[in-house]
Formats: sequence, structure tokens, C-alpha cells
Amino acid sequence: MKVLSLFSGIGGFDLAFEKVFGKDHQVYFSEIDSYAIKVYTKHFPNAIPLGNINCIDIDKLPRFDWIVGGSPCQDLSIAKKDRQGLDGSRSGLFWKFAEIIKKNKPKYFILENVNSMPKEAKQIITDTLGVEPVMINASLVSAQNRKRLFWCNFPVTQPEDRGILLKDILEDGGCDRLKSYCIDANYWKGGSLKNYLDKKRRQVVLKQSESRLMVRIGHLNNGGQADRIYSPDGKSVNLSANGGGGGAKTGLYLDNCVIRKLTPIECARLQCFPDDWCEDLSNTRQYRGYGNAVNVEVVRHIFKCVSKRR
Repeated sequence: MKVLSLFSGIGGFDLAFEKVFGKDHQVYFSEIDSYAIKVYTKHFPNAIPLGNINCIDIDKLPRFDWIVGGSPCQDLSIAKKDRQGLDGSRSGLFWKFAEIIKKNKPKYFILENVNSMPKEAKQIITDTLGVEPVMINASLVSAQNRKRLFWCNFPVTQPEDRGILLKDILEDGGCDRLKSYCIDANYWKGGSLKNYLDKKRRQVVLKQSESRLMVRIGHLNNGGQADRIYSPDGKSVNLSANGGGGGAKTGLYLDNCVIRKLTPIECARLQCFPDDWCEDLSNTRQYRGYGNAVNVEVVRHIFKCVSKRR
């Protein structure tokens, strides 16, 4: 088989593909982030690099069995102010993906993007690719609340709920690793933050335990998105590649009376990568890599929808 991996990132699609179909296939990949490429080529040394997707000569490509990719979401995501949608310089790369699909005519294709995009953009992508998207929340197969749309030219079912919570994937000693941004929950100006959080935790867990999603138990400072505190008895928030301050990329969580961000290893687990997948990168680059990645177990499930029919 021949596989074209576009917007490859750190290789989430490729890892999932190997888990389902093995390693007996040839991969061509397109990625421009040098740090992501470093991780990708370490794990897939035989993959053929194509460079920037804008520079690919489509007519010279071999015919592919699979074309997969998660096109950039920055201009589509609700988290982006003044988003330009499919006219933006990053999310507009979808059109190149669509052009490659149209000319190459692969047997199978998968496109992934955010569920929070405007309805108009969702419809444009659907009309262009000729298939309806399936929304899958990674919370079914991991401890992360992460809704994504998948446009596939084959039937896709929903994965079974594995019931994984954040507390199931936390590192032992995770607090010690993050001393530089740990906040002692016994500290609070004018009162006991620990008592307040314990009370909120009991209230919210009782209210939301059935949903098994995020369990918000309080906040720091003014309660902005980066300062909201969640319980490990629920799911994590959606990992982000961008944003700064507080827990912007990972969320803040109450862990053994300490409020902290997640470690890179915990982020790897939320995206269902091996713990050491990005170990050669700095923490900052690891957070970015995992935040930009697809959830491995979600796309593994999607690939299995085809393997079961063969």
C-alpha cells in the first residue's frame, strides 16, 4: 500500500495506521514544522518527505491507497478571534488537500478538523469532499474531552466508551516535576482555597458524575479560561497548541492538594501516544506537538472500520 500523510505533525495518523495495518506500506509525508519533523522522522525513518504542501507537484505523485491528514484549524477554531475561516492562510490549506484528493483519487481518505468551526465552513468542506463528517469525541477512548470532525469516504462508527478518567493517566510524582508552576492549594488570600475547592468538588462531582466529562471545581484570579481548575475525577480539557498563562495549553487540575498543569507525559497519554514519543523536544515543544496532534486511538478506530470490511 501507498499512504500520503499530509499535515503530518508528530505522526498520529501514521502511528495509528501501523497499529492496524502493520508496517508493510510506503509513506509519503508533508510537514513544515522542524520540531514535528524531528519527531516524525525518528519514528518513521523510511517515510519519503515532500516538504511544504503548497510545493507538491500533484501530477508527479504516485497513486495512493490512502490520503490522510488534519488540516490546520487556527482560522476555523472558536478559540481564534477574528477567524478568517477557509480564506485564512493556514486553514485555507484545506483547498490543497481537496485538490490532491480530486486529482489522485485514492481508494480511501480521511480529513480531520475541529468541531467548533462555523457551520458555513463545515458545509463547504462537506460539499467539496462529497461526504458528510462524523463527530467523534476522544473522551470515548481517552481521558480528554476533544471533539473532532472526520470526513471519510467510508462508513465510520462511534468507538465504545472505555470510561477512562484523568486520574487514571496521571504520572506518579507529577507535582514534583512541575514545581516551577505549582500552586499550593492551602494558600489563598483571605481564606482557605483547599476548603473552598473541596466543597466545590463535592458539589460538581455529584452534579456531573453521570456525564463523565470535565468536572470544574473552581478558579484562580479572575476565573479566565487559563485559570479554571478541574478535578481529576473527570476528563481533561481539550489540549491546545497555543495560548499562554496558567493552564492555557493543558488546563489546571487539583492533584494531591496542588494545583498544576499537566506534564508532557500526561499530554502524550491524553493523545494516546507512548510516553516517550516526543522526549527529544523541550516541554514547550512537546505541549505544542501533542496539542496539534490527532488522538491516536480515535484514528486507529477509524482505520479499523475499514480493516473489518476487508
